[in-house]
Amino acid sequence: MSRPVWPAASVFYTYRLDSHIQRMVEGVCAGDARQLARAITAVENRRPEAISILKSLFPASGRARVIGVTGAPGAGKSTLVDQLAREYRRRQKTVGIIAVDPTSPFSGGAILGDRIRMLSHHSDPGIYIRSMATRGALGGLARTTADVATLLDSSGRDLVLIETVGVGQDEVDIVRLADITVVMLVPGMGDDVQTIKAGIMEIADIFVINKSDREGAERVEREIRALQSLASRTDRWTPPIVKTVASEGAGIELLAAALDQYEQHLRQGTLLLEKKARSWRARLLEMLRDALLERVIHQQVGEGTVEQFATEVAEHKRDPYTLVEDLVAGLGRSS
Repeated sequence: MSRPVWPAASVFYTYRLDSHIQRMVEGVCAGDARQLARAITAVENRRPEAISILKSLFPASGRARVIGVTGAPGAGKSTLVDQLAREYRRRQKTVGIIAVDPTSPFSGGAILGDRIRMLSHHSDPGIYIRSMATRGALGGLARTTADVATLLDSSGRDLVLIETVGVGQDEVDIVRLADITVVMLVPGMGDDVQTIKAGIMEIADIFVINKSDREGAERVEREIRALQSLASRTDRWTPPIVKTVASEGAGIELLAAALDQYEQHLRQGTLLLEKKARSWRARLLEMLRDALLERVIHQQVGEGTVEQFATEVAEHKRDPYTLVEDLVAGLGRSS
């Protein structure tokens, strides 16, 4: 069954907030999809109220299981996420889905629109789907994906499924956000495992060979096992290999069972806490970089000056090293 909803007003001191933010926060905690959508939009667009929303809702987060699904384009990630959501709804679990898509060069929005691909869930209040544009961010996620996951978590969702954009070898940011990372492979994509083994292969907690009814699925499995024999994990977990045909729903129950098994493994001793601490260390450093960069730009550089500095460096009127030193030194004086 779904988790009980926390009483927002008594836990998060929402009386300190502006009335419209208070209504939004309390609505999110109550599972109101409309208020959740408004909160996500505020966070995505980095509106002034976004930090207040996240501060207020953070205490209610941390209880959902966050599952990341990554892999090369064409692996069938959207179909697998769709089928996995169906399986968890069959178990009476509530699900939030974040589908990260490439950015439209015209609107800046997500151009694939996973909500269109998952329209069969539109009438199910137990599933909430949000497409996000990368907006230039690398690593397979948008900059605010982690914050949106926090909002879905705090809204009472039992699971948050995150589908990355599908960019290839460098798509490893998901490991710093997800409790469990699923790496998808399909047979017949050239060098198969060899193509992506440098980076993305190292982050998998579970491997999925999708479209396993195709020729070459056994070879992909052998290559994965060969790579596993050369590596060891500090958590003493050997990622299982699950074969699926997501378009037909085949293997989805086996995947859900593997996810349950790894979650149980993480709950042994302090493994889960250690994993979350590593993830938060990386996220805190990223948050600090973003905050300091924004402060430098607003306090030391000013609007439009970055372009001027860039032109001067390109023309060799300035050297970039001294410029950066001066900006950082000035930030210290201004504080």
